[in-house]
Amino acid sequence: MFTPDKPQNYFLSQVHQPFFLSGVIFAIIVMTMFMLGYKGILPLKIDAALFHSYSLIYVVFTQFFTGFIFTTFPRFCQGDVISKSYYIRTWMLQQLGAVVFLLGAVFSLELLYAGVVVLLMANISIVYKLREIYSKTPKAMRHDPKWILVGFTMGLLAHFMYLLALGGIDDSAVAMALNLYLVFVTFAVGQRMVPFFSHSFAEKNEKFVPTVFGALVLKVIAINFNISFLEIFTDIALGLLILIEIRRWKLPWKGSPAILQILHVSLYWLVIALIFGGVERSVEVLGGLDFMQMDVHMLALGFVTTMLIGFGTRVTLGHSGQPPHADAITLKIFYLLQAVVLGRILLSVVMGAGFNMFWMFDLSVTLWLLLFIFWSLRFGPVLYRGDKKTV
Repeated sequence: MFTPDKPQNYFLSQVHQPFFLSGVIFAIIVMTMFMLGYKGILPLKIDAALFHSYSLIYVVFTQFFTGFIFTTFPRFCQGDVISKSYYIRTWMLQQLGAVVFLLGAVFSLELLYAGVVVLLMANISIVYKLREIYSKTPKAMRHDPKWILVGFTMGLLAHFMYLLALGGIDDSAVAMALNLYLVFVTFAVGQRMVPFFSHSFAEKNEKFVPTVFGALVLKVIAINFNISFLEIFTDIALGLLILIEIRRWKLPWKGSPAILQILHVSLYWLVIALIFGGVERSVEVLGGLDFMQMDVHMLALGFVTTMLIGFGTRVTLGHSGQPPHADAITLKIFYLLQAVVLGRILLSVVMGAGFNMFWMFDLSVTLWLLLFIFWSLRFGPVLYRGDKKTV
């Protein structure tokens, strides 16, 4: 049994703390493994790109998602907080599954699949709890929680489909997990929270979120059936639609706290990723070029990771009794993240243009590692023992 004077007691005392800290640790581990695997230094039992997508989505980002949504979803639904015993069991399942999966990726396919099964059990536990909370939500408050739950359900479905992808049978899970889970859940939360934090008085457009979801479904179909023109049209049209809606919100920039500006930037990364992604795909189709999935990385790094850094920082500070504002160190971390995004874009451009500058791959990975190392140095002590001192 934990006693009040032990740091472990604080570490597990609030739902976001163990998930956030584990997410940061695995962000460093899996990216290092991917870099070594992609370069042929670390022999992986599965394709390095497939390892990259699965491990980031279900070992890293899902940890952050769970910590944040287990904190906020009950509030959205006016429900009871999730019990400590439940979230600790879910967290422990995620850690066990992650460790077994990563060991299996190097040593044994059987071990790898065992890890995926455990991670699936954790994923089921997450969605089950969200559905339970949602079922008790007053009808007048169900709009945003419903679409957040839809996103998590799509993530669970894609997780099952990854079993086929890891077996070399079908790779349609990747597009679904990225767009209908990773991007859509981040968007569904962001479109609710960012205008609220920014004191936007714009009337809520109830058709906006379902329209975005429908467009992302169309995009996933286009990707999996290789209908390039439909993918291009959907990306550009969706980017413009989201841009128009963001402008309608009239989010204030001048005078806004830095932590809010970070969240505003993440929304514009979504717009940029979609519109430029459509343009990039057009160039690839017409010119026979390969930009190494530049649009995917703009979505995952520019939009999702920037939003997570903003929300993660705000939640970590606010729930430790500190003002939820970005200090000088946090701003430097944010600027480093933008360098990560730009570095990955530059890598895609130079490689797509035919220049042999693969050293930029090492640079982009190094910047990612530095990002999470610095964030852990700044906020790890806050998450683990409630330290209010900066490093």
